[in-house]
Amino acid sequence: MEKKVTLSTIKADVGGLVGHSSIHPDLCKEAENRLETAKKQEKILDYYVTACGDDLELIMTHRKGPDNTEIHQMAWDIFWACAETAKKLKLYGAGQDLLTDAFSNTIRGMGPGLAEMEFEERKSEPIIVFMADKTSAGAWNLPLYKAFADPFNTAGLVISPSLHEGFKFQVHDVKGHKRIFFDAPEEIYDLLVFIGAPSQYMVKSVYTKNGEIAAATSTERLALTAGKYVGKDDPVYIVRCQGDFPAVGELLEPFTRAQLVEGWMRGSHTGPLMPVAVKDANPSRFDGPPRVTALGFQIADGQLIGPRDMFDDPSFDVARQECNRLADHMRRHGPFEPHRLPMEEMEYTTMPQVMERLESRWEDLN
Repeated sequence: MEKKVTLSTIKADVGGLVGHSSIHPDLCKEAENRLETAKKQEKILDYYVTACGDDLELIMTHRKGPDNTEIHQMAWDIFWACAETAKKLKLYGAGQDLLTDAFSNTIRGMGPGLAEMEFEERKSEPIIVFMADKTSAGAWNLPLYKAFADPFNTAGLVISPSLHEGFKFQVHDVKGHKRIFFDAPEEIYDLLVFIGAPSQYMVKSVYTKNGEIAAATSTERLALTAGKYVGKDDPVYIVRCQGDFPAVGELLEPFTRAQLVEGWMRGSHTGPLMPVAVKDANPSRFDGPPRVTALGFQIADGQLIGPRDMFDDPSFDVARQECNRLADHMRRHGPFEPHRLPMEEMEYTTMPQVMERLESRWEDLN
């Protein structure tokens, strides 16, 4: 029997080219050189390096399974090497996602975002890697629900026998450090109670009813880990397509309408998530608006065949126009909600210091 393949996508902000807007090509080259060496040493099967905004994205295949210390150590070392390059170039926020100096068994909880899955390759194995910048890990909740539980989005849930039984969602409570599983369609109302609050409850993974992995996301929240605002989470999401899973077009369809997400400037504002080609993933207006890119691959014996830039398509032009109109509308609110995040989501910014300084000036009402 052929060995299972593991798909790992690990990202980190290790330095921005002109503030938080983009990434210097030297960082990508450093990562490519190190991953090419790892491939020659047979530590990994294949790799692809890209960027979304100021985030360096490492897409890798290997046979070592999820949460492998060697793979995570390698990614950590690459990010540190790139951070050193960023410091030499005086790039902004060099190494800001690297929250500790010493690696310890796994990269989880150390700053970088991580999505991994292990599976046996099918006769044809199409996958999509979604990457976002200037937004939080909960940004995937709505697209995942639409793709795997909404028949108005995914026709296969109605007309395809392989999808008709629905899917199982694993949801994480990132503040309570708990998880729960929901069956769709049987428990979609219960599911929506939680994932409709994406700042705390996030879809971590999706499975077929017989336990086959379909999708995996990063749910790391930098502010919760660091105890202060050091940058937004800028999450990743990897998904298998076709056959027992939604079709490529069904997985892309949720991004045809502008979705409001938290993030944008200083991670403290609500704004539209704009689907763009990789070449346009350089957010600059008010450090945004938030961007999402999608790279498609075929996996063949562990090799990444591609990529195809899935949002480099005029059929997403209307969504991009809608995002720009929503950006105008939200910006008119300035420092007022709903553009600025609610107070409970501002606890890792300067808001607590301001409240503490003014506490003695508040008077009780008679």
